[in-house]
Amino acid sequence: MASTLKYSMVIFFASALFLQGTLGNFICEDLPTNVCGFAIATSGKRCLLENSAGEDGKVEYQCKTSEFVVGNMKEHIETDECVDACGVDRNSVGISSDALLDSQFTFKLCSPACYQKCANIVDLYFNLSAGEGVYLPDLCNKQRSNPHRAMIELSSNGAALEDVADAPAPSPVSF
Repeated sequence: MASTLKYSMVIFFASALFLQGTLGNFICEDLPTNVCGFAIATSGKRCLLENSAGEDGKVEYQCKTSEFVVGNMKEHIETDECVDACGVDRNSVGISSDALLDSQFTFKLCSPACYQKCANIVDLYFNLSAGEGVYLPDLCNKQRSNPHRAMIELSSNGAALEDVADAPAPSPVSF
């Protein structure tokens, strides 16, 4: 039993050292597709999962570098805990602000487990919502107090409560 534990620990540390060396300087195209979504390359650009037809005509997935730069994060692969807490799918091809129209998704995104602990995902959806004229912290506050009304305002594009161009970066919402 003790030798099995030692062997497991050696394998764990060897894997950790390998991953640290591999992930210490990475580009999206080198990432496996199962960790591509919500990753940020050394350049600070977001990684996106894309699909294309393979030589045999079957759909293949590839991790690609987007043009979207994250200002304060680099070399980041989102944790499974954040993916689960925020209700996102790492295997989604492309990202859309349409998810914000889903009250269950918005509930998870605005939950303390996501909004206060998963800055990468919150930053992404902050920027997507801003593109729709919606200030995410206000949407989350409305979602907490009146989820149905928040979705009506968002779907009618009436949730632009502040001038998004002058809006500060996202900060944790008080729950």
